[in-house]
Amino acid sequence: MQKNILILDFGSQYTQLIARRVRELNIYCEIKPFNKVPENLSSFKAVILSGSPFSVRHDNAPIPDLKNIKGQLPILAVCYGAQHLVQQHGGSVEASNTREFGRAHLEAIKRDNPLFEGIEEGSQVWMSHSDTIMALPPDAHRIASTEDVKFAAFQFDDEDTYGIQFHPEVYHTTDGLKLLKNFLVKIAKVPQEWTPAKFVDLSVEELKETIGDQKVVLGLSGGVDSSVAAVLLNQAIGDNLYCIFVNNGLLRKNEFDEVLDQYKNMGLNVKGVDASEKFYAALAGVSDPELKRKRIGNAFIEVFDDEAHQIKDVTFLAQGTIYPDVIESVSVNGPSVTIKSHHNVGGLPEYMKLKVVEPLKMLFKDEVRRVGKELGISPKLLGRHPFPGPGLAIRILDDVTPQKVSILQDVDHIFIKALRDWELYDEVWQAGAMLLPVHSVGVMGDERTYEKVVALRAVESTDGMTADWVDLPYKFLQNVSNKIINQVKGVNRVVYDISSKPPSTIEWE
Repeated sequence: MQKNILILDFGSQYTQLIARRVRELNIYCEIKPFNKVPENLSSFKAVILSGSPFSVRHDNAPIPDLKNIKGQLPILAVCYGAQHLVQQHGGSVEASNTREFGRAHLEAIKRDNPLFEGIEEGSQVWMSHSDTIMALPPDAHRIASTEDVKFAAFQFDDEDTYGIQFHPEVYHTTDGLKLLKNFLVKIAKVPQEWTPAKFVDLSVEELKETIGDQKVVLGLSGGVDSSVAAVLLNQAIGDNLYCIFVNNGLLRKNEFDEVLDQYKNMGLNVKGVDASEKFYAALAGVSDPELKRKRIGNAFIEVFDDEAHQIKDVTFLAQGTIYPDVIESVSVNGPSVTIKSHHNVGGLPEYMKLKVVEPLKMLFKDEVRRVGKELGISPKLLGRHPFPGPGLAIRILDDVTPQKVSILQDVDHIFIKALRDWELYDEVWQAGAMLLPVHSVGVMGDERTYEKVVALRAVESTDGMTADWVDLPYKFLQNVSNKIINQVKGVNRVVYDISSKPPSTIEWE
């Protein structure tokens, strides 16, 4: 797989957004923790240093090994990255009297510098730092300022090494994408070749080489990721792909039968397995979300192991892992703090004796959809909202029982159907309902009730790394709430979640 751009992560909440912006330019990039710089850099054409919640002035500040990078590959250092370069090469970084956060405007731009080609004086940028550069290294020069920040951007003399104290990756930096394009295309001379068609060609070739004539078993979920992975693998190895769709008892209402039906015309070899009782047994009495995920992951592995033994000479287990799964499951000292574990990340127990193949693990969700379109998958399937691997288990904020699952399935069914009926489904990136571990006093008829509360959640996003809550019409919410309370026995109150990610995650667990 081509690499092109290396992004070193110092723990910034915006690191994944840098990667998204680079990919928007049809340029492939990879994120690595600052302390895991690849030994072989021959396939990388440039390096971007991210921001960080740390201060370069502190003892625990992350320090990367750039001896094989600076002066040899073009560097764009963002915020913390810029301050790190200054401090390490003879400049000065000090605490600012006021935290520099929010909108600012560029001035004193060096018009002949290629980083700012096509960017005018007054262009809005987004600042987010509490330290500031007070003096540049002796071999660096200023190329832009703002009203409050003298060294908003700088370049090392006779090097394609640039530092900026603002964030080009965020929406509020008006010409951020143009600046990134200037750095990547004009300065680093990176070709804009990362397209869905290129990914399909490279992946099919790589899968053929990796797998050969060996057999692969794939766990289908009915969602976008596993479906795209299945079609991609099918192109590479054909009949040697065996797909298994497991009913874990935690799917949406009627989903097991509906998903099996949708795969009938896709040319895939799919077997449906109802393992609901096995998963309910594994989850009995468990309310901790991490333990739920691990129990579900282990149960999936056991089911796949049983099914794989029924297929002679299976060698690989394929999974629909995507890049946010990988990023959120990585944890080093500082960057990429683990938010949650993913049952399809991190390998398999030795007894399975299967090798893992993850053809989508370097793609963001929107890229997966574009690849699916390239593969000819139906728009209806590609437009499906993401659904968590552990299913409704992590939308039940308590221990999981068949009764609670049934209640939540009914609530979720009303909510999702209403989104489709009101033609709002495609305006929402992901939606679902949470069953809360609280009871609420209510009145139905002349009787007092003491029943469950559900929270509805709908967000808009591009790739799930950040998300905003959707401002659904009041009339819609009123209609859905009335239907849920009237039609779902055991629920007497509905609330709507208006939290964004960050700071909240999309799922509640």
